[in-house]
Amino acid sequence: MGKSVIITCAPTGGIHTPSMSPHLPVTPAEIATASIEAAEAGASIIHLHARDPETGRPDHRYETFSQFLPVIKQATDAVINVSTGAGLGMSMEERLLAATTASPEMASLNMGSMNFGIFPLLQKYSEFEHDWERPFLEMTEDFIFPNTFKTIRYALENLGEVHGTRFEFECYDLGHLYNVKWFVDQGLIKPPFFIQMVFGILGGMGAELDHLVHLHRTADRLFGAENYEWSVLAAGRHQMPFATQSAMLGGNLRVGLEDSLYIGKGELATSNAEQVERIRGIVEALGLSVATPDEARERLALKGADRVAF
Repeated sequence: MGKSVIITCAPTGGIHTPSMSPHLPVTPAEIATASIEAAEAGASIIHLHARDPETGRPDHRYETFSQFLPVIKQATDAVINVSTGAGLGMSMEERLLAATTASPEMASLNMGSMNFGIFPLLQKYSEFEHDWERPFLEMTEDFIFPNTFKTIRYALENLGEVHGTRFEFECYDLGHLYNVKWFVDQGLIKPPFFIQMVFGILGGMGAELDHLVHLHRTADRLFGAENYEWSVLAAGRHQMPFATQSAMLGGNLRVGLEDSLYIGKGELATSNAEQVERIRGIVEALGLSVATPDEARERLALKGADRVAF
């Protein structure tokens, strides 16, 4: 039997809007409950965004994060991963604010600039509860999500080196792996590091199995299989098939309502825990085991929950 599978759950994200699902966590209490339930279902890492509790809009303020981070920490031993993606259109300083204040064990970091098109969702949803939702989706037709070498270095130095936070390096395209390699060569990224391969976002890699296999082989060649852990997330209907393929190939995986609002064709997931339970059942049916939070900490060389600032 190979290594256990690390399951990450991303409960809310900053892409979907509240009108798309009544089950999307919005308030701090909802985000805390969703995270705790996901951890109890088998997720060892919880990848967290915040939302304005009144409107559901992505929110970078630490005051909002501070309402759920301690609650999750006290209720579960899961690794807490604070997003630096925050909301589309925010500056890097805004995106890092919550993480540099919380000093978490993990944070996400996008490894390249890209077109990030979620405007096709307008073809599916015509009525919105909040005034901000439609313009938020519309603006992504003419939007570049900036992650330059300078801003990536800023995050690695001011969050990674200062706080001892390690990263979920989100790679939406092949070139992003080479960006990781450049920072490895500069000594700013040290093994063991965590590569999250992202599929199915318009502007990034399409959700095709050939791409997954090619990225995995390329990463092995660039980094050496012993130096990194890899994981896969795929948007929408590709979520479960790609998570399953990753587990079969010896990788880890991510699920959650950030990446897909559904549990099956045309069927909204009623909770994040439902998605975690579904993929855990698949993983275990394959004869694999699911990693505990402590196993994830050891494999990713995390600093420990006792060294965070919340």
